[in-house]
Amino acid sequence: SQVARDILVMLGVPAQRIEMEERSRTTCENAIESKAAVQPKPGELWLLVTSASHMPRAMACFRAVGFPVAAYPVDYRTRGTAGLWRPTGSVAAGLSAADLAAHEWLGLLTYWSTGKTAELFPEP
Repeated sequence: SQVARDILVMLGVPAQRIEMEERSRTTCENAIESKAAVQPKPGELWLLVTSASHMPRAMACFRAVGFPVAAYPVDYRTRGTAGLWRPTGSVAAGLSAADLAAHEWLGLLTYWSTGKTAELFPEP
């Protein structure tokens, strides 16, 4: 997170406007710790920046703890629906994509089935 902070400051974001949470071990813990750290007030706009593939699970966790955030997905790994019909460059690339998808889907299912989130398929 220090690298991210340094980049944001280099891009002109005032350091005092940057909040980093570094204690959590899971996405749901991150939502809890982030809410406690920043204590969001009604009407404030907070951005949740994470990988596009991870955004649904992260949004579900933040909603579950009552921290309203706006999704700002980054690190897209697809080209949209058109990319679904294109073969991957290698078997390894295809397996890597399948592994990432399985990780996120299982994470969604696990958090939902254990009551950590209220949504199985959260929308933005």
